[in-house]
Amino acid sequence: MLSSTMRYFSWAIAVTVIGLALSLWVGWSFAGTLQGMLGFFFIATVLAALEISLSFDNAIVNANVLKRMSPVWQHRFLTWGIIIAVFGMRIVFPLAIVSIAAQTGPWQAVVLAAEDPAQYAHIMEEAHPDIAAFGGTFLLMVALSFFFDPEKDIHWLGRAEGLAAHHGATRGADVLVTVAVLLGLSQFFPSAEAGRFLTMAMWGLLTYLVVHAIGAVLDSAGPEKAAAQGGLGAFLYLEMLDASFSFDGVIGAFALTQNLFIIAIGLGIGAMYVRSMTIMLVEKGTLSAYRFLEHGAFYAIFVLAVIMFIQPLAHVPEVVTGLIGIALIGAALMSSIRWNRQNGSMAESPAAE
Repeated sequence: MLSSTMRYFSWAIAVTVIGLALSLWVGWSFAGTLQGMLGFFFIATVLAALEISLSFDNAIVNANVLKRMSPVWQHRFLTWGIIIAVFGMRIVFPLAIVSIAAQTGPWQAVVLAAEDPAQYAHIMEEAHPDIAAFGGTFLLMVALSFFFDPEKDIHWLGRAEGLAAHHGATRGADVLVTVAVLLGLSQFFPSAEAGRFLTMAMWGLLTYLVVHAIGAVLDSAGPEKAAAQGGLGAFLYLEMLDASFSFDGVIGAFALTQNLFIIAIGLGIGAMYVRSMTIMLVEKGTLSAYRFLEHGAFYAIFVLAVIMFIQPLAHVPEVVTGLIGIALIGAALMSSIRWNRQNGSMAESPAAE
């Protein structure tokens, strides 16, 4: 049992070993001492652990979408997608932000990260409110679209979820709630920053709607484009979802270190575990066997979105965010196990789907 589970994490473990070895090399390059090497090694380990703790809900939602994709696009997401996740979001994304904010080229941003990490970290911190508004709005729509689904007939928390599903039949109900939340939150920002918050939040909302519109067009394209159905649109959605999960982790990593390379190593290790957990959830049919597991993940996404919104006003440690997510998913898992026992068997088996 243990060996069959561990095979899903073979690549993640290999990347962990390589990544932590690289962290020692980076530590020696920057510090030149044994103490410096061990310090960089420790920070990379902590970053990887934090990223993994924040990624349980991401893996569950990925698996929920991935199981409906064609095998070709599943493979593309698990190969191309992990390259985009590790190199795109953990390396290129921070460099792009610094390039735009400092009005400099990508290479100059790399030089800045290597020679003046404090200034690099300062630029990233300055961009945090905009990133939080954009990513928080995208994640809020992800969570609400799950609960405001008129076809959703399994409810973990009963009446509240049933009411949301009932109102999901009203077109645009999730968008209406999101806009109302954003307008309410904007009242807590200073007047000079409220407009900026709403602008970036609207871009997050627009991005979510555009990605879903692309998916809808592809899914209704007809039999001659069946290879693309549930493919490109879902792929884009998953990449945007991973980006939204990554925003806060990338910014929060600068609280532990200002070294871009250690941040990329630590968060990259965590991204590999997301891939491994996603594959395991899909192949073992875990979402079917534990009927409330998805609910816990989407509640965790909702909480993460709220935390991203309030981060510019009050700092919430990433450890707290990760623990809340784990607690919600753990509670959903326990409820699923209890339901299975009360009903005398596991929920639908993967073979029955």
